[in-house]
Amino acid sequence: MTPAALIARARRRAGYTQAQLASRAGTSQPVISAYEHGKRDPTVSTLRRLLAAAGAQLELRTASLAATEVDEPAIARDHAAGLVDVLLLGDAIPFRRRGDLTFPRIFSS
Repeated sequence: MTPAALIARARRRAGYTQAQLASRAGTSQPVISAYEHGKRDPTVSTLRRLLAAAGAQLELRTASLAATEVDEPAIARDHAAGLVDVLLLGDAIPFRRRGDLTFPRIFSS
């Protein structure tokens, strides 16, 4: 979940407006809006402070990714299949050589 979504969710759960959360956190409403819309990324300490002002707590933990979540060969196969589709499309477009094209000469001084 993004910091923007965390802040917005915590604020709504607490029943605060952006202005109320800003007042409780010691910042301004436009700053809260920028965080919630992803226009600014808070530092971890700022995120903790904003969530605490909404009555929530930030917990950071690590977890192992399952093998199915990161399947690099499958991703490479998907990219290769997309490239093949593009190349086949290029081959399907008819090629016409036009000998009557003339290009203007550009003279510079």
